[in-house]
Amino acid sequence: MKGMLKRKCLLLTFSVALCLSISLSAHAVEYKMALGDASGGTQWALGERFGKLVEAYTGGEITLALFPNGQLGSEQETIQNCRLGTLDFSVAAINNITPFSPSVGLFTLPYLILSVDEAVTLTQGSIGEELVQNTIKSAGVRILGWSYSGFRRLSNSKLPITKPADLKGLTIRVPKNAIMIDSYKSWGVSPTPMAWDEVFTALQQKVLDGQDTPLITQYVMKFYEVQKYITKIRYVFLLEPLVISEQLFQRQTPEVQQVFLRAGKEAQEFCRQFLILFEDSIETELKGEGMEFLDPADGEKEWIEKATKEVWPKYYKSVGGKEKVDAALKAVGRM
Repeated sequence: MKGMLKRKCLLLTFSVALCLSISLSAHAVEYKMALGDASGGTQWALGERFGKLVEAYTGGEITLALFPNGQLGSEQETIQNCRLGTLDFSVAAINNITPFSPSVGLFTLPYLILSVDEAVTLTQGSIGEELVQNTIKSAGVRILGWSYSGFRRLSNSKLPITKPADLKGLTIRVPKNAIMIDSYKSWGVSPTPMAWDEVFTALQQKVLDGQDTPLITQYVMKFYEVQKYITKIRYVFLLEPLVISEQLFQRQTPEVQQVFLRAGKEAQEFCRQFLILFEDSIETELKGEGMEFLDPADGEKEWIEKATKEVWPKYYKSVGGKEKVDAALKAVGRM
């Protein structure tokens, strides 16, 4: 992490209260947490803070070991392992939870979320709580906190892109997520679904021309080594929940369950502050690495109109009905 980020990181340091004491077994236990991204990003910020809080609130009786860079498998694999009870915790992009709990796909609808504040409103309000409960029932994992990772910005190595027509002829990676695939199709391009752990190499070898991820992710994953241009589209605000195996959660005492819930909420707030503090600085860092930033033409109007018109109706049923989308829009004051 560069000097400017190191200095700003000091502003995020705060002490953790050590006064909470709970009754645990006589032996300390260490749990494993999988992260898809490298250390230093928002996934790490959420997971590391959660681990420190849990350790502090249990007097060191519970600790967490973090495994970044997909060491424990792809994000979908780690969610599957959590639901089976063979993995304890995972931090994964919301689109990788959608296959197990389709209703959370609501948060991947293009342009549903247009700001950090809207993301907070939706995840921390009644809609977010409903999705948490749905995920427990359908996926067998419990969301303890949300990582606010920022908008997925489009990067590529070929040319400046400001309008959908500029995508013609480019090979763009998207996650293996139907809503996100169809978003690109609405712009006239057939994207290439690919697992996250394969993306950097594919960009490096020119198998792919571009991809989309938040700026923080592009920085910590060093995409500036294989990409040149970033288009500041806002089609998806990336949420990356921290989940626990529901089997593991239910094996805990009520006191430990409350520790996990409390630590998740506090780590979530830390992650929100982390994003707000760092995102502008990271744009500066990426520019310093030679990346060029472009604003979408016409205020992103064409991107928005095509995606919302063609994609939203197709997925109303899977996300819980048009009424759920309308409720989300009302919650953020856009209906």
